[in-house]
Amino acid sequence: MDGLLCVSDEVAAAITAGRPVVALETTLVTHGLPRPDGLRVASLLERVVRDGRAVPATIGILAGRIVVGLTPAELDALGSSAAPVKVNLGNLAAEVAVGGTGSTTVAATMFAASCTGIRVFATGGIGGVHRGVSETGDVSADLTALARHAVAVVCAGAKAILDLPRTREMLETLGVPVLGFGTDEFPAFYRRASGLTVDRRYDDMPSLARAIRTHVALGFTTGIVVANPVPPADELPQDVHDAALAAALAEASEARGRDVTPRLLERMRELTGGASVTTNEALLVNNARVAAELAVALAADA
Repeated sequence: MDGLLCVSDEVAAAITAGRPVVALETTLVTHGLPRPDGLRVASLLERVVRDGRAVPATIGILAGRIVVGLTPAELDALGSSAAPVKVNLGNLAAEVAVGGTGSTTVAATMFAASCTGIRVFATGGIGGVHRGVSETGDVSADLTALARHAVAVVCAGAKAILDLPRTREMLETLGVPVLGFGTDEFPAFYRRASGLTVDRRYDDMPSLARAIRTHVALGFTTGIVVANPVPPADELPQDVHDAALAAALAEASEARGRDVTPRLLERMRELTGGASVTTNEALLVNNARVAAELAVALAADA
């Protein structure tokens, strides 16, 4: 991968020294949040990780290179680009080959983190099985990445626009542990609970870190989902959530492929008067905080 993957000096030094590092994705910058919120929140997440005594490694594609540890100027260039590509496992090589610029999804970020030895990744919510999958066959590459790359992904469950029961079942089928941090239920992104169970609940970081180290020590090569629900004060009210979600899903029935999630999230923002974006930001910050704690705990016992 010489010349294809560029790791910043700070991130490389931290990995070599065994210090805690947290990977961060960039789809939130270009597709997940409206401009200029994406850039502002990406910078905020880096500060949260640093406040937690870990090194942030924000990942993106610039001029045909996978950059692990974007500088502020590089992050600004990505966020300001006219038509950044949403990069997942299927189009990553093609974009790199043509010298493209793009943001990394959960799947692509996991790939880059795994390649560089980063063990913890913070995101908002993972992708999964889409509603109407029997007709569309639409299943996120995030699940494929979780089946292949041994990275702990701290998230507020899966995005609420998905078929959550089928997504949870697919994680079980792929052998991906779903570990709840302070919860017995798989979170539903904007909401703290989905009615679906996690594999085990952990209420303290040393116990959670021990479970993740044991997963790796046993030779498993899958990722681990660390289900971390949005704080109670930031949860989207049930009535607002349900009404907006139903309307967004009904209106986006014609969307396909990589356009589905950005379109639905944008419609949720409009239908909730911006409240969904506030909740999204809160859960992103909470996940970055917990990911930093986890990275510190894993590094301490390395």
